[in-house]
Amino acid sequence: MRFSVTIFPGSNCDHDCEYVLRDVEKQQVEMIWHKETDLKKPDCVVIPGGFSYGDYLRTGAIARFSPVMKSVADFAAKGGLVIGICNGFQILCEAGLLPGALLRNKNLKFICQNVYLRVEETNTPFTNFCKPHQVLKIPIAHGEGNYFIDSDGLKKIQDNRQIMLRYCDANGKITPESNPNGSLENIAGVCNLNRNVFGLMPHPDRSGEDILGSHDGTFIWQSILSAKVGAR
Repeated sequence: MRFSVTIFPGSNCDHDCEYVLRDVEKQQVEMIWHKETDLKKPDCVVIPGGFSYGDYLRTGAIARFSPVMKSVADFAAKGGLVIGICNGFQILCEAGLLPGALLRNKNLKFICQNVYLRVEETNTPFTNFCKPHQVLKIPIAHGEGNYFIDSDGLKKIQDNRQIMLRYCDANGKITPESNPNGSLENIAGVCNLNRNVFGLMPHPDRSGEDILGSHDGTFIWQSILSAKVGAR
């Protein structure tokens, strides 16, 4: 498959994504500067983590206006796969490609640690390689990962089964103690109605090899490779 990884001023996980996709998963990767509009005919677009535009206004709020995001929105509208990781998740929410918003962590501190995640849905291009309620160990690193959506929006994403990942304990139990940032309903990742756009706060790009302490991010990448769909 061909992946296009966007780069914004302040991206810091762009090359993490490039490495895991090119050197670990052995896929083609194109790096796309935020001022470009040509996505280079990808099967999947990756919006990586970091601090786009320094988070000076609000996380993802400025990046949504970059020229590349119009191309990403058009690509997604045609059915192309888009995954946003951490800051990428925030950008997708700001751009209206995903529901909800990411707020400051409940403890108002930056959190960097491994967490456990329960896979809630497996009938998506991003989780089809997983088993129902499989527990993944993947790291987080963010200050604004507190997912929020209003009550009507929550009911909608619940009814449409758009909640993909929830924070849990090592046994897969959803508890307040396993929620690192105060996210509503322990939500760690959601998709859009058409299931071709996915945002998650944990970093599968930082958990692709055992030397990193976990290779569970591979389940996300292998799901995308297994899906074999895209828009060019």
